[in-house]
Amino acid sequence: MTDLTCTPSQAADRCSAILAEVERAVVGHRRSLELVLIGILAGGHVLLEDLPGLGKTLIARSFATVLGLDFARIQFTPDLLPSDVVGAPLYDQRTSQMVFRPGPVFTQLLLADEINRTPPKTQAALLEAMGEGQVSMDGVTRRLPQPFVVLATDNPIEYEGTYELPEAQLDRFLLRLSLGYLGQADEIAMLQRRLDRRQEQADLRAVTSAEELLAMRAALEQVEVSPDLLDYVVAIVTATRSHAQIQVGASPRGGLALIHLARGQAILQGRDYVIPDDIKYVAVAALAHRITLRPELWVRQVKADAVVERLLETVPVPQTNPAASIA
Repeated sequence: MTDLTCTPSQAADRCSAILAEVERAVVGHRRSLELVLIGILAGGHVLLEDLPGLGKTLIARSFATVLGLDFARIQFTPDLLPSDVVGAPLYDQRTSQMVFRPGPVFTQLLLADEINRTPPKTQAALLEAMGEGQVSMDGVTRRLPQPFVVLATDNPIEYEGTYELPEAQLDRFLLRLSLGYLGQADEIAMLQRRLDRRQEQADLRAVTSAEELLAMRAALEQVEVSPDLLDYVVAIVTATRSHAQIQVGASPRGGLALIHLARGQAILQGRDYVIPDDIKYVAVAALAHRITLRPELWVRQVKADAVVERLLETVPVPQTNPAASIA
């Protein structure tokens, strides 16, 4: 492990430098980039869901480079096997023994590209790795490198040739994001930037390292959460279980996700304490993929994100000042 230490203030400075470097390659998705970084800081995995060509893969590659992490990519296809993901035992003719050949999952940042283009059996090969940071095969458990982050891209289920992600798989993602199209000004800036650099890819540099990222994660544990904000988080999660449009509400893991992500949001804002706005900022990304809407809402094309946004408006927000109570 690392002997590096990091305060929330130092982590905030590093986050600013990381985002500034990533934005040299990715134009116009500042809020999404912040949420991806928060998810990585919180020790979770991120699902980027949207149509092809909107920058999902570019975001994953950019973060791998800027964070200084070992990087591997799996292009999920209908014929991909679980052994293509986690590895498999092979016979070594030189030693006449079976040896384990690690799969691409043995890395620090894994890009699971178009994860919903492969059948559920292969998707499930990632469950143990994402949930416990290890791979078990033939009675042997092998730990994955740390930090271990999965940035998965996902085409919408309406897109031809895709498989719906199982609920257990979705629950392993700390947050889910939809990028959306760029605004006109940002799209022009993206085209101009490509012309100016005279090459396809932007040359990014590593701003931090795996050891420093682990220290930044430890800094999250120094971010204070007052008791009334814990009540607020539980109230939000409980509201998803009784909402008229929601068939299955968020599990307790959803509350944990809210707390972890809110701490990361506080660090991005240069604070060592959480305020209600931090929780509201990350709530949709943390909860929308953890709820199941009633079947009739699919016909009306109601989205889970919109339901969570409206739900937040109904939950009373604490009025206390966390800064004063912590001081």
